[in-house]
Amino acid sequence: MTHRLYLLGVAAALAGSTVVLAQAGRGGSADLQQATQLIRDGKPDEALAAVKRELQANPASSQAANLLDTLGATKDARVVFQKVIDAAADPAAKAAAQRAMAMSYAFDADCANTVKYEQMVIAYWVTREGAEPQNAFYQEGEMANEAARVCIDSGDFSAAETWYRKGTELGLKEPAPQTHPQSLWHFRLAHALARLAARHGQAAVAAKQVAEARKALDSDPTMAAQQERFFPYLVGYVALYTNDLKTAEVELTKATSATGNATDPFMQCLLAMTYEKLGRQAEAKATYEKAYGLATAHNPPAAFARPFARKKIAS
Repeated sequence: MTHRLYLLGVAAALAGSTVVLAQAGRGGSADLQQATQLIRDGKPDEALAAVKRELQANPASSQAANLLDTLGATKDARVVFQKVIDAAADPAAKAAAQRAMAMSYAFDADCANTVKYEQMVIAYWVTREGAEPQNAFYQEGEMANEAARVCIDSGDFSAAETWYRKGTELGLKEPAPQTHPQSLWHFRLAHALARLAARHGQAAVAAKQVAEARKALDSDPTMAAQQERFFPYLVGYVALYTNDLKTAEVELTKATSATGNATDPFMQCLLAMTYEKLGRQAEAKATYEKAYGLATAHNPPAAFARPFARKKIAS
């Protein structure tokens, strides 16, 4: 596997994360552009009115539905996403809309329905195994991991472990010539199992899996060049949930400062949670506000951070 092929695979994976405000604000209708700006300005009621005007003109606007999720109007968003699914021109478009529906449920921390729709997306990629086997198996693994991420964030640890293991199983089926290294899937599974152990309060098990994640990174410098930035986040996450708050602050500060992580709202939430546990309420509130402002994508980090930070800010 060449370095170039792996980078192409990373780019394809990143393309699956819809940056809602960027999409709606660039090249969208006047109402979508206005809604985007109003969200940035902290005027959700006015933004919602602008989105509704867009839907009067375009009832199957996936961009409008994305913004509805960002604004907390998730039930309304899913009515629109169903229209997009029903009107899909081809199986690929239908799978994309089903993935958006899965993320809409993620904004409500609904693990079961997220899994339901991610399975539909996986079923589409199964049909592509003959034509594009490398990408198909990679995408199957990605969708399973995406479902797992929503499940762990919503507190369903059993489902999360099931789907993280399934994601690894599917990803490792990618045939030669592999465009995504096996080390990537080993790193991701160790990363996930460490977080799950931490959530169960199993500090020793979590530490063992952190070491496995480190081993996977060290085994493949090319993979590590893309994934290293997720390691301090892992160490900080484990420290937070095993009550080592000093380490959590150090590692999560490092994580949120790393290139590529500065706009990750989930990491900002973890840092805010750390400040909150340390009794530093002013820093916690400021960091929750930052997380809320950054949570403008239609993906698992934003699906957790937007509603979670909204509640924290209001309390």
